[in-house]
Amino acid sequence: MNDVINSGGEPEALTSELSQADIAALGIGTHGKHEHSKHRLPIIIAAVAFVVLIVALVAAYFGAQFYYKDKAAPGVHLGNVAVAGQSTAQLKQTVDREVSDSKVLISDGQGKKTTASFKDLGVNVDVNKTVQDLLAAKGNGAGRVAPFSQSDVKLVATTSDMPINTYLTNTFVKDNDKAVPSSIAFDGNNAFVAKAGHGGRSPEMSGVKRSIDTLIANPGQVQTAKITYKTIDAPISQSTAETAAASANKLLANKIVINNGDARKFEVPVGQLASWIKPNANLEKGTISLDIDKNAITNYLNAEIPGKLNQDMVSQQDIIDSTGNVLLTMTKGVNGVKVKDFNPVIDQVYNALTDSQPANIQVAADVTKFDVKQTKPQMRLVVDRASQTVTVYKDDQQVQSFPVCTGKPGHETSLGTYVINVRYTTQTMRGEDYVTPNVQWVSYFNGGQGFHGAPWNPTGIGTGDPAGHGSHGCVNMNVSDAKWIFDNCPQGSLVQVVGNQPSGPVR
Repeated sequence: MNDVINSGGEPEALTSELSQADIAALGIGTHGKHEHSKHRLPIIIAAVAFVVLIVALVAAYFGAQFYYKDKAAPGVHLGNVAVAGQSTAQLKQTVDREVSDSKVLISDGQGKKTTASFKDLGVNVDVNKTVQDLLAAKGNGAGRVAPFSQSDVKLVATTSDMPINTYLTNTFVKDNDKAVPSSIAFDGNNAFVAKAGHGGRSPEMSGVKRSIDTLIANPGQVQTAKITYKTIDAPISQSTAETAAASANKLLANKIVINNGDARKFEVPVGQLASWIKPNANLEKGTISLDIDKNAITNYLNAEIPGKLNQDMVSQQDIIDSTGNVLLTMTKGVNGVKVKDFNPVIDQVYNALTDSQPANIQVAADVTKFDVKQTKPQMRLVVDRASQTVTVYKDDQQVQSFPVCTGKPGHETSLGTYVINVRYTTQTMRGEDYVTPNVQWVSYFNGGQGFHGAPWNPTGIGTGDPAGHGSHGCVNMNVSDAKWIFDNCPQGSLVQVVGNQPSGPVR
């Protein structure tokens, strides 16, 4: 007992030491927690890095989709030229350059050679359609921005045997030796006519055509081709050409009229129609077919329709009396029209030509209805041929009346309602059989008809006798009376000519 008691704090110290050891052995305590955290840290870092990578990839994908939405996609080539990232304008420049650089080095094995361009060989490249194909390559889905897939686009182009044969013949064959196919051409007036050909020496052009096909698929390079010669009859007969000309003229006979649904329309000129009809000669088969150039139709209509069919709105200007009745329409109202959406018109014109049918086509348009502005003239002048007088009203109240002499038989002052529109203090008047200088106080209301002083005609004015002393259509007046009209009846004053023409003096 005493030993235990005398041991004092030793058992407690031992217990404390064993407890710490046990804890350490079991991995419990502060030191164990630190070791556990060290094992988890690499896993957390890796997970965060993975999330960041995924976010970056998603952002890059959508960023690329946005960047390339109006540009050529990655992996798109025009032949052998990468065009990724190029805009419409840049693609057009690329296509133009590659077309310009496309050449065929042609030789005949007998010492003659030439370098021909697409233009020389009649190859028509649709640059705009080629650019559209480049922009559309690889679609618009997830694969569009895939950097490792490739899409090769070729030129959109058409070829014809006739220009190839013509170029080769003109370059390699002497004029006296040429075989010339019969052909058709527009005469510049109203019709296609057949031109007779004849037999002779002709270049064999299959190698050149293969080189052209290669350049269409892979433009911007130089291809080589060799030709040989053969003796042939006219590659296309005259009867074939005459049949083709008749078919082309049948197309020209169909009128194509385009309107805006309101006041304006225009007919496509015959010469323009003829320019859209493209004879396509197949020298190997000896035929001539007729193609319709839709691209040319599109260019023409896009250029012409707005100018010919758009119209500005014009307000109608009416002169009315005190009760609101229209006495005279000074300016006829015109609806405002702005045409839009030409594509249906292009298709209809193309189909009409293709089907050899006339067409009256309306363009879709926005229409603004004209408004009407009405005015009541302060001054109104009534010329009564029966009484040979002019009576002046102000706000429908008579203020003056003057004797006059109107036009003689055959030159009567015209019945109707007009306004004073042109005035001169002094004028030299000229007609078929007269020249009268220094005519005073002239107020025109109907072309060459107007009020004016006529000091040379006091008898006609005094007696009111247009049959014996009438004018060439004007209203002859005493000079002081004509001045009163000039001073008190401004431009825009209403003039009404009424009454029957007398056969003799009325006063």
